[in-house]
Amino acid sequence: MLFEEIELLNDPEPRGAAFNMALDEALLFHAHGQRPLLRVYRWVRPAVSFGYFERWEPVVAASPEREAIRRWTGGGVVLHGEDWTYSVIVPRSHPFARNRATESYRVLHALLAKAMEAEAGGLVLTPEAAEKRSRACFENPAQYDLLRNGEKIAGAAQRRSRLGLLHQGSVQGVSLPCQFAERFAAVLAVRIIPRAVTSQEWEAALQLEEAKYGTEAWNRRIG
Repeated sequence: MLFEEIELLNDPEPRGAAFNMALDEALLFHAHGQRPLLRVYRWVRPAVSFGYFERWEPVVAASPEREAIRRWTGGGVVLHGEDWTYSVIVPRSHPFARNRATESYRVLHALLAKAMEAEAGGLVLTPEAAEKRSRACFENPAQYDLLRNGEKIAGAAQRRSRLGLLHQGSVQGVSLPCQFAERFAAVLAVRIIPRAVTSQEWEAALQLEEAKYGTEAWNRRIG
């Protein structure tokens, strides 16, 4: 097990793209001294997220029908709506948050593969990054992404700050059961503590949505 305890926030309500990104940051902001957290979330409409350093214009040109949102994490362009989307948030005080990016990425994806054995056997971790073919995240396997029959089915991006680690991931092309959040949490930790968003986290997310993720200044910051 990676953690002794983990909080599970399995949000049943679909959310808009800006609020989903804002809530992840708000949860990290309030994570100091708390347990690691697994958040599973949904999208109210088809969306496309793109990494912190990606350009806005090619993304919206390629997916004009989708709600576009810039992530706080890195990585490429990810289509959302039919995927299984999750975040792992680890406070800085936890030893795992001090791992190098490649190591934390490898460990989390190895445990994700273990949780998915019943639905997607034969998963392998990409030994090294493939040659970049496009901006689309799932067309460009990075080191330690999950592959099945040579095709990428799970990728992620990370952000480290003075508050801790934010790992945002997506699983695509695999049908996962309704209880998969609990199964993944059980692979990550000995004890699972279900919980909901607190009023402080909710208010912080609303403020971030209005001041940051819902603004053109943020989403178009690199044209």
